[in-house]
Amino acid sequence: MNYRYQMILRPLTGAEGGGWLAEIPELPGCMSDGETPQQAVDNVMDAIACWIEAAEEDGRPVPVPASADAA
Repeated sequence: MNYRYQMILRPLTGAEGGGWLAEIPELPGCMSDGETPQQAVDNVMDAIACWIEAAEEDGRPVPVPASADAA
């Protein structure tokens, strides 16, 4: 599935364990990491699907991506 949420991708410092972190600000707590930027993106796409599934199961609203407002 293709999600249109804004993603913040940044390198992790050595103190943070290295690699890359991908965060989805519109979905609180939705983030993942990876050894490479692409791995972090791939992993966060799975995290988005899990976040949405958990929200729906709990009856919580799922935010519409802000980019959908511009479309």
